[in-house]
Amino acid sequence: MNLLRTLFTVTTFTLLSRITGLAREVLIARIFGASLYTDAFNVAFRIPNLLRRLSAEGAFSQAFVPILAEFKSQKGHDATRALVNATGIVLAWVLVVFSTLGIVGSGFVVWVVASGLNHNDQIFALSVTMTRIMFPYILLISLTSLASSVLNTYQNFSLPAFSPVLLNVSFIFGTLVIAPRLETPIYALALAVLAGGVLQLLIQLLGLKRVEMMPQIRPNLAQALAHPGIKRVLLKMMPASFAVSVAQLSLIVNTNIASHLLPGSVSWLSYADRLMEFPTALLGGAIGTILLPNLSKAHVDANAEEYSALLDWGLRLTFLLAAPSAVALFVYAKPLTATLFNYGRFSGYDVVMVSRALAAYGVGLLGLILTKILAPGFYAKQDIKTPVKIALIVAGITQLCNIVFVPYFAHAGLSLSISIGACVNALLLFTGLRRRSIYIPSAGWGVFFLQLISACLMLAGAMYWFTGLVDWVALGHYPGMRIAALGVTLVILAILYFAILFLTGFKYAYFYRYVK
Repeated sequence: MNLLRTLFTVTTFTLLSRITGLAREVLIARIFGASLYTDAFNVAFRIPNLLRRLSAEGAFSQAFVPILAEFKSQKGHDATRALVNATGIVLAWVLVVFSTLGIVGSGFVVWVVASGLNHNDQIFALSVTMTRIMFPYILLISLTSLASSVLNTYQNFSLPAFSPVLLNVSFIFGTLVIAPRLETPIYALALAVLAGGVLQLLIQLLGLKRVEMMPQIRPNLAQALAHPGIKRVLLKMMPASFAVSVAQLSLIVNTNIASHLLPGSVSWLSYADRLMEFPTALLGGAIGTILLPNLSKAHVDANAEEYSALLDWGLRLTFLLAAPSAVALFVYAKPLTATLFNYGRFSGYDVVMVSRALAAYGVGLLGLILTKILAPGFYAKQDIKTPVKIALIVAGITQLCNIVFVPYFAHAGLSLSISIGACVNALLLFTGLRRRSIYIPSAGWGVFFLQLISACLMLAGAMYWFTGLVDWVALGHYPGMRIAALGVTLVILAILYFAILFLTGFKYAYFYRYVK
């Protein structure tokens, strides 16, 4: 398998997902703006999203994929299918109970996450109702994550990468078609989340059927729990859940702090999050998704050289693509925010506020993405404890940074704290891999960094010039011209970046890597 070709396939579908995601955010910004109503939705949506990261994309996949790869490599198809069946049963029934409790206790959950909404009874009630509507999403998306883990282990990366498009399409349909027909239009967004979860699960089940791994969800929970593979997954999930819980606790604290700041603060952060998540998912998510099953296989095969080489490939590719993205978020925040969101009820003031948070995310974008590459280096070896310890340190540093930065930078201080924490996280993960000789860098990193820094400095200068060339908010009177200006400048900047690398002798052939 050509890793670069596989990455291109995953990135293409992920790009489609992010483009449709941006389209949904542009529509939401245009129709709903950044207000207490969008704050209420973002708080409500953040709750199932946090739990999704905890039970599905976070702790579960980290514990499950290495063990699944081991079963596939050493025990054959039937044993692997039995593991998938048992996992599906346990996951489904546990999350049915969890979702039910969440629906019943939504009022308390919203109060914990965003107590600042309490001053407005109507907005608080809206957030509680939308939380109840969306809570079953955690069940749907967790089963989707199970399916994605299986498909990725079987080298089918395209379907899992495509499925988020369906959530975005659901949002777009809800915003354009359902919202105008409701007395309270914001409820359309909550209904869209639920519908998107159903669609994502259905399309993944089609993929499982092709590889004969469709789980049979039955009421025999005790029998499923007795499966030896499930016991191992659960034992790995405990520390993984703790690690992810620490990270999600920081997000909950940040949301709560934002709910006490100026009205719109939660929404400003959410819009900045969407733009920050574009390169994070496109690069870190895609590369990490490909690396984890291949690292797990290298570990099972006891091929330490291949293991280190895979990490080296992932890290170099991350620096190559994430470094200019970080420069763009930091320097080009205003043109990006204005062009994408400054329509309808999304004002020029909102552009300034989102741009500040986005620039702060640019400080730590490399750290955010590198974490997604370095962490699989531990997970593939079924070492969850080390990331747990690091997560605790990072959570403490993040909250200390909040104490320092929020009084000066308000909502942007929250994103700056996350950025600094992410950089510390990446540094500690890298140090851990090096000390244990899990990762041994190949030759040429010094020259690589010199080439990269030269190109990024030139890129930053060009972006700064383009930023001051026009008034990007005022250009909103001519939206077609503004979109064209952003598109043209981004193409010019991309050509400039890769041309400088080429002129300094950068070797692109390194990234054409094959694995069996």
